[in-house]
Amino acid sequence: MPAKDHRLTTAEMAEFVANGYLRFDGLVPDVLNQQALAELRDLYPLKLGNAVKATGLNPDELGITKAKQDVQTPESLTPLSECYPPPSAIGEMLRLPQVHGIIESLAGTDPLFDHDFVHFIGANSPTGQHLHVDAVVDNRDPSFDIQLFYYPSEVKPGAGGTRFIPGSHLRFTRAEGVSRYQKILGEQHYHGSAGTVLIFHHGLWHAGQPNPSPEDRWMYKIRLNPTVPQIRLWNQDDFGALHNDPRDHTFAHARTDSVAQKLRKMQPWQKGHEARYEQMERAKLWRYLSGDQDFDVDYYHTRMERRTRANQEL
Repeated sequence: MPAKDHRLTTAEMAEFVANGYLRFDGLVPDVLNQQALAELRDLYPLKLGNAVKATGLNPDELGITKAKQDVQTPESLTPLSECYPPPSAIGEMLRLPQVHGIIESLAGTDPLFDHDFVHFIGANSPTGQHLHVDAVVDNRDPSFDIQLFYYPSEVKPGAGGTRFIPGSHLRFTRAEGVSRYQKILGEQHYHGSAGTVLIFHHGLWHAGQPNPSPEDRWMYKIRLNPTVPQIRLWNQDDFGALHNDPRDHTFAHARTDSVAQKLRKMQPWQKGHEARYEQMERAKLWRYLSGDQDFDVDYYHTRMERRTRANQEL
């Protein structure tokens, strides 16, 4: 769990870099979950109607319920602090110290609202989404957006929980380029208690699933853009003990209590020599987050950079 000031720890940040997500079960209190669920029911027709209109279709002709006139939603580029003011339960959830501390650790104290959506999968729904990425992710900039997935009610196993692929966030691919993958070793299908929050790197592969259960499934997603460099925004109490220098090397001398050790842990689908390239991408992201451009995992970047510098000195 996060540190006493509600920000993430260095250990949790390393897990995020390695896996592309963090999970916090039952983080939001039950009373607020009930209030948020009622608000999502009001918000859903507006969000769905706007999405349908953007495609050129008429929501009325499709039988989509009209939204209540008093439902207000933020515009893109709105600071998070100005989104969903009181008495909004969604706003209260986002401003909970334990939620805000997580957001601050990854995207700063007041990131910008990108967009949000209410994901509803009705009871006995046979359809789901194909695997996808929510963005163009084929750039080389190490900065990232975060996506918060909030489940205000319990999701039982097989009841429409989000499918996602741990460790997929650093793969450069087009948004729909992963849709052909049907089963991936180590994939997860979310189920959990009411009030659970998942935090995704924007590049994590995921999909909504069919819901054959008798219960509706509700989930609120919000994407946030950082406005500051994402360098050491988390709680630093354990940074000195865990952060390693570039000499931490499996085939020379490796610590078992370092950030590098956490970044070495691969997913079941990341095997063989492919894991080495994955480690290099994780090291690049940790260099950005830690501000240490000499950080390395198993010496891969270090040996190449030292050769380059040696040639430049000729």
